[in-house]
Amino acid sequence: MLNISNKELLINEEIRDKEIRVIGAEGEQLGVLQTRDAMNLAIEKNLDLVKIAPQATPPVCRIMDYGKYRFEQTKREKEARKNQKTIDTKEVRLSLNIDTHDFETKLNNAIKFLKSGDKVKVAIRFRGREMAHAHLGEGQMKKFAEACAEVGTVDKLPKMEGRSMVMFITSKLSK
Repeated sequence: MLNISNKELLINEEIRDKEIRVIGAEGEQLGVLQTRDAMNLAIEKNLDLVKIAPQATPPVCRIMDYGKYRFEQTKREKEARKNQKTIDTKEVRLSLNIDTHDFETKLNNAIKFLKSGDKVKVAIRFRGREMAHAHLGEGQMKKFAEACAEVGTVDKLPKMEGRSMVMFITSKLSK
């Protein structure tokens, strides 16, 4: 008899309770039995005894093929992960005195990211005396947000974080 241990479920010899409520392999109720009797039933059918509800009184155990159960469970989890869309955060860095063509290039990259369903972090790094002109950075951010308005919405408004001003734009297509 294979003893495959799992963090959340106790199986076979790991079950220490005197009496347990037993559910058969086909889902039928076998009633409240002594643990060793339930263990013998599981061994006769060449299956495992798995504690599925430890909080109940008496605890509920089921007779099943535990290896097959774990395989199906991991298969379901893998399928769920496959269907999940992860949203990445892409960063676009601007500068306070950015030229129009550079601005358009950064804007096109951001729009491409937003169309693919990602979040965009727009950052302006202030260097030296630029710190005194943070209001100009806000103007750049507003201009950028307005240009992205058809594919994204501003998630977090422009905010100073140290020497950088940061704004987040979320894709409208992902909703």
